[in-house]
Amino acid sequence: MSNMKQREPHEVPCNLKIEVDRISNLPGHIVDKILSHLSLRDAVRTSILSSKWRYRWVTLPYLVFDNQSVLLSTQDQTLVKNKLVSIVDHVLLLHTGPIHKFKLSHRDLQGVSDIDRWILYLSRDSVKEFILEIWKGHRYKLPSPIYSCQKLIHLELFNCLLKPPPHFNGFKTLKSLDLQHISMDQLAFEQMISSCPLLERLTLMNFDGFTLLNIHAPNLLFFDVGGVFEDVNFQDTFHLAVVSIGLYANSGIERNLSFGSTGNLIKFFACLPHIQRLEVQSFFLKYLAAGTTPGKLPTACLDLSFLSIRINFNDSEENLVALCLLRSSPNLQELELLARPEEQATNARTANIVENFQSFPFNQLRLIKIVGISGLKQELSFITFLLANAPVLERMSVKPASVDSGWDLVKELLRFRRASMFAEIIYLEP
Repeated sequence: MSNMKQREPHEVPCNLKIEVDRISNLPGHIVDKILSHLSLRDAVRTSILSSKWRYRWVTLPYLVFDNQSVLLSTQDQTLVKNKLVSIVDHVLLLHTGPIHKFKLSHRDLQGVSDIDRWILYLSRDSVKEFILEIWKGHRYKLPSPIYSCQKLIHLELFNCLLKPPPHFNGFKTLKSLDLQHISMDQLAFEQMISSCPLLERLTLMNFDGFTLLNIHAPNLLFFDVGGVFEDVNFQDTFHLAVVSIGLYANSGIERNLSFGSTGNLIKFFACLPHIQRLEVQSFFLKYLAAGTTPGKLPTACLDLSFLSIRINFNDSEENLVALCLLRSSPNLQELELLARPEEQATNARTANIVENFQSFPFNQLRLIKIVGISGLKQELSFITFLLANAPVLERMSVKPASVDSGWDLVKELLRFRRASMFAEIIYLEP
């Protein structure tokens, strides 16, 4: 046995050594750039590459705990919760340096009390972007330390309860606020919005606790809202350029306006002189129809280039509002009309406003998209009106609500007179 030749260790191939050395000797800023494009899970796994990479991930300023970075194989909710808490605790314990972004959004995440600890930890740092999405269970009440994060630029919350402390004076550097499935009282909401002087983007979806949308935000550029509310008022929003607004309930819209009121339509556009893109979703057109509807807005929407409207073509008041918006938008280039067929079949108000409305040219309108129609007279009249008054129209696409009236609709569309000799009508299958 002593004479047997001992097995020598395998030599590492030369080219592999070179590759390892290249990885080890990468400049620090290059390593940080690579790590920034990896999920947190993969960033931690780079520790095995070399000694120089072992603890490089602990300085990452962007921490994202989501479905990609935290993979869990068990369905046991207790084990899931314990594993999530353990991972976040471990990362925060080892982390060194500033945390600029913290995102916690896992499909199995519930509003556990451990989140309070993590927010307290972050409030002592210079976190600039905070995203918390609770996908299960009751709405999670945000702890008070979140309101002391005065370096926040972006705040995103899902399924949370907000109760700011009495001494809260807003987020002075916040530029983007995204609140979805949240609970908050009226006064707290208004004070928060008005106390964020740099706010540029506001998203608000499925909220409760307040029904009046009073938006005071001088630097606001983007506003996206969808929910059940009674009224919306803009104040000092003269830079607002992109608005998407949807009212999810049809009840209570036709409220009594005060005597002499100019109506919701004129009030809504009073603080939107530079609107560029507008999406009127769900039943909000009906809200705009409350009160007096002029033939044209007092001040034209000169910057409006894209308009999307969800409309009941059988409702004469909604037709009047839509026509007013069109006539008040001389530079409109793209129009989208989305029918509400569930109402059109039962609505008894079928007066055809378009047939008697004075023609006017849409000199910039190039693209029209119409979705959800069924070939009713009012719908076809609106299409005829648009084709006859759009001299530079390039394409109109039409998608019916069902296949039942498809062929008849095609025949009707082909016989309509067009002001533009280049207009192409495209029929889309439902």
